[in-house]
Amino acid sequence: MDQHPSMKAKRVEGALADTTYVIPASGWTVHDMPERIRPREEVQRVGIENVADDVLLAILLRMGVKGLNVVDLARGLMKRYGTLSNLASTSVEELSQIHGIGPTKAQILKAALEIGSRLNAERAPKSQKIRTPSDVLQVLADRVRSLDREIFWALLLNVKNELKCQPVDVSAGLLDASLVHPREVFCEAIRSASAAVVLAHNHPSGDPTPSAEDIRITKQLVAAGSIVDIKVLDHVIIGKRDDSGHGGYVSMREDGLVVF
Repeated sequence: MDQHPSMKAKRVEGALADTTYVIPASGWTVHDMPERIRPREEVQRVGIENVADDVLLAILLRMGVKGLNVVDLARGLMKRYGTLSNLASTSVEELSQIHGIGPTKAQILKAALEIGSRLNAERAPKSQKIRTPSDVLQVLADRVRSLDREIFWALLLNVKNELKCQPVDVSAGLLDASLVHPREVFCEAIRSASAAVVLAHNHPSGDPTPSAEDIRITKQLVAAGSIVDIKVLDHVIIGKRDDSGHGGYVSMREDGLVVF
């Protein structure tokens, strides 16, 4: 879009004190823009599935603020965060501090992105077989991509190693024995008559190397599984992932770190 003579800038303070971001303001209102680049008119012209990410954000945000229209605001968000995945991983608190967003719009954005993540999770076939660590990565890809804290999951399997349900969130936060207790891991497995489980958690640092505590907890859970006759097949630790869902992982079974 050509710059308006009254081009100016709005300073936006990020959540971090040392981070400053400037969103260019065109000086136009949405009604001043050619119809072909107005968000709602563009959606009507080409269809919602064919517009750019910033247009979708502009539709959600609905309006900007004085001196900063909604198109500039949406484009500024995409320039700041780069991808929708990065935006999804941003907290409501950080988004709320951006000029033109505020708590209400921040919640709307996060809610919309969370709906997208849950839709993808629902589409994962429940009969999907878990044969390899790559299968685990495929199931958890959308969950892991936007996380900034550790989550521990139990994948419940039937006798054919097929998923019986969506992965069960066992705990959130740094892993230790008090958070990942056998009763939390095996409670749903026993209730659903699962034949086996695969354990998984993420390392937000990006390094999937298991810690000594990861290995100790895994050994404890393997022993507990043998008592309740539910076999633990593997524990997969997922590291940094890119937008396509690919990334590093460590399988404790493949690396021989634990006897399963």
